Amino acid sequence: MRAAASSPFLFAPAEHGPSQVDVLLLPEFSLMSLAATVEPLRAANRVSGQELYRWRLYSKDGVATPTSSNIPIQVHGAFVADASRDVLIVVAAFNARRHGRTIVGDLRKVARRGVPIGGIESGSWAMAQAGLLDGYRATTHWEDLEEFADAFRAVEVVPDRYVVDRKRFTAGGAAPALDMILGMVRAHHGLAVALDVASVFIYDQRQTAEDQQRIVSVGRLATHDPELAEAIRCMQNHIEEPLPIAALARRVRLSVRALQLRFRAKLGTSPHTYYLDLRLAAARRMLQHTEHSAVEVGTACGFESGSAFARAFRARYAMSPIEARRRTAGSSPWTTGAN
Repeated sequence: MRAAASSPFLFAPAEHGPSQVDVLLLPEFSLMSLAATVEPLRAANRVSGQELYRWRLYSKDGVATPTSSNIPIQVHGAFVADASRDVLIVVAAFNARRHGRTIVGDLRKVARRGVPIGGIESGSWAMAQAGLLDGYRATTHWEDLEEFADAFRAVEVVPDRYVVDRKRFTAGGAAPALDMILGMVRAHHGLAVALDVASVFIYDQRQTAEDQQRIVSVGRLATHDPELAEAIRCMQNHIEEPLPIAALARRVRLSVRALQLRFRAKLGTSPHTYYLDLRLAAARRMLQHTEHSAVEVGTACGFESGSAFARAFRARYAMSPIEARRRTAGSSPWTTGAN
């Protein structure tokens, strides 16, 4: 059953006293995702003048958790599955598949107690590894959507920014997590409190849960230059089978020359170069975060042959696709494009 859009969180807030929100941090998580999860709870307490929420941070072993930016975060202690809580949220980013395997048993114990469980960014990997998303709608960070769907066929994977399905909820990253927690605050304590919380962060929520995650966030560009923003979206949606620039121009109702001038004026590059960089960046992420071969990655990113992909990749990054994968395997996550 899909939750109603107006009140997506089907679990109730604590009847007496504040709701207890526990956050389980997996190593190499994103600080932004943690802040987007916890700070709205703090702000809800502040604007309401009441203690609506309490939160505790845990790691598997109780040791300070390293983040994707190499800043360790102190936790309240080691995670205990049988502890009393109203909701559990798993925050993860890099290497979630490896880290998630260490908490599968704990997550299953929490689920058996009927506690709602959520995953932020790659937290959905740990949930899926534990079988907690089988038969549920769910999402993860856009970089991993295809691999996530391939790995967990029993999960209805969607590209939405965040998803709430019964007692499971998942968000693709920090900004969707903020929207999702605001939705929880609204469902629990009303629209006025949620709006006040958003105002604390000078945040104007414009996107819905069902809006798709985008490779490039065009943001205000869509207002200032809607044709250019539409062209970028078309590029995003045609990575595997790239559109000719002439076809792209027709789709956005511009001449090829006009489209070229827009790209040069606003982005300092040509449509062809921008499109190629977009595809190569997608390929680089696939090399870093999947086990697909270089040939498979090249095909998925619109290159007709492995040699053509290798030439373009070397010209852009001064290394071969194989070298890029090898360097990623031995490097720290904050040097390879942390989320």
